[in-house]
Amino acid sequence: MTATRIHPWASCVAHEARLMRSASKRPGAGRTLSGPPSRRISETHAPHKQSNATSGLHRTQMTRNMVLSALACIAFLIAPMSIPALGQANRFLAEANPPADSPAPSGPAYGAVRGVTLLTNGAPLEAAKVCIHSADGRIGLDAMSGPDGTFSIGGLAPGPYAITAAKDGFGTSAAKTVEVAMNQVADASVELVAVSPGGAAVASNRSFIRRFIQAYADDWKGTSGGADAQSRGYPAPVTNPPFPFAVWPMGGTPWIGYPNSTSYPLTTALLTGKHGDWWKKANVQVYGWLDAGANLSTSHDGPYANAPAAYNQVANTVTLDQATLYIERVPDTVQTDHFDWGFRLTNLYGFDYRFTTAEGYFSQQLLNNPKPNGTIGNEYGYDPVMAYVDLYFPKVAGGMDLRIGRYISLPDIEAQLAPNNYTYTHSLTYTYDCYTQTGINATIKLSNRWTVQAGLSGGCEAAPWAPDAKLTGNACLAYSWTEGRNELYVCANSINDSKYSYNNLAAYYATWYHKFGTSDWHMDWETWYQYQKDTPNVNNPGAASLLLTNANGAVCNRPDELTCFAPEWASVHYLVRQLGNKNFISLRNEVFDDLKGQRTGFQTLYTEHDLSWNHWIGNTVLFRPELRYDHAYNAPAYDSGLRKSQFMVAGDMIWFF
Repeated sequence: MTATRIHPWASCVAHEARLMRSASKRPGAGRTLSGPPSRRISETHAPHKQSNATSGLHRTQMTRNMVLSALACIAFLIAPMSIPALGQANRFLAEANPPADSPAPSGPAYGAVRGVTLLTNGAPLEAAKVCIHSADGRIGLDAMSGPDGTFSIGGLAPGPYAITAAKDGFGTSAAKTVEVAMNQVADASVELVAVSPGGAAVASNRSFIRRFIQAYADDWKGTSGGADAQSRGYPAPVTNPPFPFAVWPMGGTPWIGYPNSTSYPLTTALLTGKHGDWWKKANVQVYGWLDAGANLSTSHDGPYANAPAAYNQVANTVTLDQATLYIERVPDTVQTDHFDWGFRLTNLYGFDYRFTTAEGYFSQQLLNNPKPNGTIGNEYGYDPVMAYVDLYFPKVAGGMDLRIGRYISLPDIEAQLAPNNYTYTHSLTYTYDCYTQTGINATIKLSNRWTVQAGLSGGCEAAPWAPDAKLTGNACLAYSWTEGRNELYVCANSINDSKYSYNNLAAYYATWYHKFGTSDWHMDWETWYQYQKDTPNVNNPGAASLLLTNANGAVCNRPDELTCFAPEWASVHYLVRQLGNKNFISLRNEVFDDLKGQRTGFQTLYTEHDLSWNHWIGNTVLFRPELRYDHAYNAPAYDSGLRKSQFMVAGDMIWFF
């Protein structure tokens, strides 16, 4: 933004008066420009050595200064209020009356300052007034930060400057010092904290509980956010919220070129406490959510009567689906000048651990754990769903992220963690494919259009040290066009021998994301084909010893086959419309063909239809009611194998902290 002199006319008058009084005022006395309160700025007049012997000289200087000041005032009134004009006028006055012991100026050599006005949670704050003061008190300029929080002030003589910023309800707790060098632009982002009506910063003086509660109050009043942070990719096609993402989903990486940080009340409370500077410097965020859901279903027989629908398989009940805690540091992938790193540890407790468990990670809670009622595994459990480090190399093409550890499987519209989905319940397409992998994955942004991925892991749902782990490759390619409104994402997600084992799937995906022009409508369409080889035949008693717990066999074509090839395919389509900033509706339709019954336990074709509404309160509470209808065409798959159809009214509430 263009810098403006603080109250130009008042500055001219005050500066002229200050020069006229300089002969009689004692050296170094304080001065105050008397403009409007919102633009008041304190100055300290530069010291001058005086003596009676030089009084005549001072009268000559006073006359010259008055003339120069008058000329400068006329320039202020006539010239456009641009950075160069103001900077030159200010230097004109300063050089006309230099301190006696200062060297004579040798010529123009100026610098500038630029930065972003930020809230304590890292979000940009727009329309904040930024003031910059030279250390000697001669220069006082201000600027308004733009919609993205950015500001710039130029025409500055080299030297130290103090920067402050303010906006109604916010202010800087202390001035920030920056050194301006000739012909250089200094970066100087300014952080603002909430202030009391009297203007004092209050966040750090409150207890943790009060700061935590205040973060919710600010969120629900709409005062906790800021303008969207800058990116270096195509414009984000949608917004989050109300949608679960702003950029089309891609697993195994942060979005390269886009801001990835998230700040919820727990992080905000930590950032505004007495150790806030440490948290900011470490760039570590701590947050999570509680997700509780309920359903009314036409199925009712058995402990998991809603299956194969998921994740809410317990019919006609209320469930604690997820209680999560994230600890993470997100690498800055917008910048391209230095290496950065990050990490994430995601802790999940709840019913949904039954779908995220991987062999080798506390898997004894679920796998090989039969129960007296005929089910397998504990109903509730814990799972460290994600545990990885990110290494960001900005000089590799348009940026490369190397992820090492346990991460979410790369493809899919949906994801394990509740807020990353359009709906409370999951599609069959998502429920019966790969969930997590442990290994190493590289994502390289070639351009705004092209992104490539490749990696190695221990396979789907298997830690590298697990008995069923197999060296597995993956390769993906994303192509984006029409300014990011369209994206095609294809993946070979599990490349190995594909022989029957615990979830050892060969899987091939294609997903198309499309926004309809500049309207409020968009769609997502995912299709996959997957299989396992040498799958034991459930209709051949001789194959019983080959079956593994938690790994279904196949309904082979002939009873005498010991094993067979077990494929399946699925296609799911979302049609979504945004309704304002806090609401959207989605319609999901899918077809799932379990050709050999290996995934669901029933050899049948399925269709599923879901209508859902999402409603946000601030950015911290989300409601997702829905209506869902499932039908199995070739076998009674629902209500513990008693019904071909199932209708459900369901919904959940996610409370972020």
